Amino acid sequence: MTDLPEIVNQAWEEREGPVVLITVDPAGTPNAIYATCVSKFSADTLLIADNYFHKTRANILAGSYGGLLFITPAGKSYQIKGRLEYFTEGPLFDDMKRWNPTRLPGHAVAALRVEQVFAGAEQLA
Repeated sequence: MTDLPEIVNQAWEEREGPVVLITVDPAGTPNAIYATCVSKFSADTLLIADNYFHKTRANILAGSYGGLLFITPAGKSYQIKGRLEYFTEGPLFDDMKRWNPTRLPGHAVAALRVEQVFAGAEQLA
């Protein structure tokens, strides 16, 4: 795992709109979803609430690596790639339950463990 560079931490705090979460199934078919319930847990872990995952959940449980794409108000895009883990209990799940809106189910939480970070085409980490 690697920590998010400071420029990406700042961009994360300023991001605009939902993020895009990308997974792949065992046959290599990509799946992309918009996710609005997201949070930075630590310098190397981002969390995505599983409120309505279906294909995404299946892909994660099958061992999918993933990517998360977001944009700033200035139009700068960032992509974070890494291993995905899925939790239905424990500290990461408990953290998600604190910030996920209570009107949403919060079945589980996906944790993206940062391995690569890009600003556009430029690799930052």
